[in-house]
Amino acid sequence: MSGVWWRHIPSGADVHYEPPDPADNRWQRGTVVEGLYFADCEATAWAEWYRYLAEAAMAPTQGLPRDLWRWEISLPAVADLSDDDRLARVGLPPLEPSRHQWPTFQPVGETLHGEGWRALLSASAARPEGQTLCVFRTVAQVPGTRPLPPPTTVADPPIVPTGMRT
Repeated sequence: MSGVWWRHIPSGADVHYEPPDPADNRWQRGTVVEGLYFADCEATAWAEWYRYLAEAAMAPTQGLPRDLWRWEISLPAVADLSDDDRLARVGLPPLEPSRHQWPTFQPVGETLHGEGWRALLSASAARPEGQTLCVFRTVAQVPGTRPLPPPTTVADPPIVPTGMRT
């Protein structure tokens, strides 16, 4: 799989930053494998961000400013779980925009990583018309991923994307 994907980070942060305690997310637990999450377009990136803020009961201004980066991604082994039928084949329900689903999804992503898959493609839970890409990260700079400078710094809350659900 090759293409340009989007990822936002706190403004001024190292684009390859590795947190001391990697985060848990939908497709992995940080204690097992770190995940870099990307969106297929700006609207999906912001929808996922707004979903996160809504679930954490945070105002958008609390998460700003952010740097929006474009990334060139070229990975050979990407598992495709991008629709409900594919999710059902591995025993997963349709995506919901909630952390409460994560414990069901994490073992599937971790198993795929263990089997040698480099990344996992799925629909966006926050914007179903969009897609997200979880790249499993075992080193700071993952081969096959490259940020495309410069980032766009976003200081004011971006427009809420159409088709978003929280």
